[in-house]
Amino acid sequence: MKAHELLPDHVNQWDLDGVTVRKGTVGAFLVNARIWCDRDASEQSRGEAERDIVDALPALRALGIFDVMDVRDAALRGLIGAH
Repeated sequence: MKAHELLPDHVNQWDLDGVTVRKGTVGAFLVNARIWCDRDASEQSRGEAERDIVDALPALRALGIFDVMDVRDAALRGLIGAH
């Protein structure tokens, strides 16, 4: 399946098991995970990334991302598991 087959250009989100999943959810999670794992990032940047990660978890779980991929960073895995 190609990305445009899942969500065509004119569609920005869809409802999956009662959870709204936006088109950029997975990409935003990856960017935020990198910031959160970067010990040189500012405390403010890491805090914002953490809030965004936690907010995205329902959509990521609805997508089943953690059923097919493992989070390699133990601290990030712990953050995800705690929420």
